[in-house]
Amino acid sequence: MTSPQPLPYEGIRVVEFTHMVMGPTCGMVLADLGAEVIKVEPIGSGREGDSTRQLMGSGAGFFPLFNRNKKSLALDLQTPEGKEAALRLIATADIVTENFKTGTMKKLGLDYDTLKKLNPRLIYVSLKGFLPGPYEHRTALDEVVQMMGGLAYMTGRPGDPLRAGASVNDIMGGMFGAMGAMAALAQRTQTGLGQEVQSALFENNVLLVAQHMLQYQVTGQAAKPMPSRISAWAIYDVFEVQNGEQIFLAVVSDTAWKIFCEVFGYADLLADERLITNNARVAQRDWLIPLLRERLRVHSSKHLSDLFEKNSLPYAPITPPHELLDDEHLKTTGGLAPLTLSDGREIQTVLLPMTLNQERLKVRTGVPSLGAHNQDVLSGLGYSQEEIEQLSQANKPSKSPSTFPNKG
Repeated sequence: MTSPQPLPYEGIRVVEFTHMVMGPTCGMVLADLGAEVIKVEPIGSGREGDSTRQLMGSGAGFFPLFNRNKKSLALDLQTPEGKEAALRLIATADIVTENFKTGTMKKLGLDYDTLKKLNPRLIYVSLKGFLPGPYEHRTALDEVVQMMGGLAYMTGRPGDPLRAGASVNDIMGGMFGAMGAMAALAQRTQTGLGQEVQSALFENNVLLVAQHMLQYQVTGQAAKPMPSRISAWAIYDVFEVQNGEQIFLAVVSDTAWKIFCEVFGYADLLADERLITNNARVAQRDWLIPLLRERLRVHSSKHLSDLFEKNSLPYAPITPPHELLDDEHLKTTGGLAPLTLSDGREIQTVLLPMTLNQERLKVRTGVPSLGAHNQDVLSGLGYSQEEIEQLSQANKPSKSPSTFPNKG
């Protein structure tokens, strides 16, 4: 029997000073790939760990999703002892990640220029709202950069900008931070030195809309919001069908058009010379789509799904996220995995959308409780039991500012 193949980043230590989504996503990717990720969480001055732990509503899933496979080290960085423990830890690290407001880490003496003197091989990943420049002082959120970066304009109806329905820039920005860390690790094997890596929400968002920016330069025509755009394909729409159900249907080639018409018995449309090519059909959308809506309305979503699947035509039922927990494909392929929360409950989480050696990257450890690994990490740094107990105790709240202000 062969031993399991080691994960790519086993032996790599990451010290994470992050919260919310962008920074923790970066650490989650590295952790899933095998790195030891130690999440430093603030205590003292009225703080009780990453504030994401207490979020409600749409933020309730942040902490359990993005902090699996990590260790939690609770420290008060406002005290000399807490800061010294952090510096000792960083001296053993390959990577440090942070996503706090510009200047915060410098005030703490944990900025890259300071730390590279302590550890020249250190890779320092800063995840910000904006890369250095005129906007870097601004406070950024995913929604902020979606609005100013063209994505909300493209998603909403004309005059009604709408953010995407997920933290797309936070998540992708964290992924690009992890990619930068991977590139820096590879370069370190050549130079022996670390470096600073930067990733930012705004620049990430600009990449997401870059196709529309280039469309304007190539054609001279500004892209219209997606709901009112001139589609590249004649049939590429959501249709309301039997019992008020909705389904997305697409016919994106001339061959597919022939199949579609034959399957549904639309001989009149197949014979119509105005509809011979895709571009010709696009020009006829004003009357073609209302006609198809009326004809397809009599079918159920399941019947349409069966026909489109049988004939290899693209389709998609409109699915709310919670129903994906019962998705046949995700369950069969191992895209969902058990995750133990810090309170002991077990839920299902979503794994990274990739395989290595035909296997998904697994959940090795669940969501850590605050300071769950203080004993393990601090003893490994040479602290005595008494010192560990003292470092693990939060000081009484004071009037001093919070250790970690909100991300900028």
